[in-house]
Amino acid sequence: MAHAHYGRTIPDIFADVVSLAATLLRNESQLARTEISENIGRVGAGVGLLTGGAVLLIPGLVILLQAAVDWLSRSYGLAAGWSALIVGGIAAVIGLILLLVGVNRLRVRTMVPDRTIRQIRQDANVAQDQMRRQDANR
Repeated sequence: MAHAHYGRTIPDIFADVVSLAATLLRNESQLARTEISENIGRVGAGVGLLTGGAVLLIPGLVILLQAAVDWLSRSYGLAAGWSALIVGGIAAVIGLILLLVGVNRLRVRTMVPDRTIRQIRQDANVAQDQMRRQDANR
C-alpha cells in the first residue's frame, strides 16, 4: 500500500479531503442562506416602510399640491386649470424620477449573496494553492 511521507495512506488523505470539502460546502451553503435571508428581510422591511410612508404622505401631498395651485393662481393670475396643470406636471415628473430610482434599488442584483461568492472564490483559490504545493512536494 502506498504511504505518504507523513505515514498517512492515500485513502486516509482522500477521506480527509472529502470530509473537509463536505464541511466547507455545508458552511458555504449556510452562509449563502443566511445572507439571502438578510437581504430578503431588508427588502421586505424597505417595501413595508415605502408602503407606510406612501399611505401617510399622500393626503399631505395632495393638500400641499392644492396649496401650490392656489398660490400660483393668486400670485400670477393664472386660471385654476392652468395652475393645476403646471403643478400636476411638476409633481408627475418628480414622482416618475422617484419611482425609477426605487425600482432600480429593488433589482435582483441587490439579492446576490456577494459575501458568499467572495468567500467561495477565496476558498477555491486556497484549495488550488494547497494542491499546487502538494504537487510540488511530490
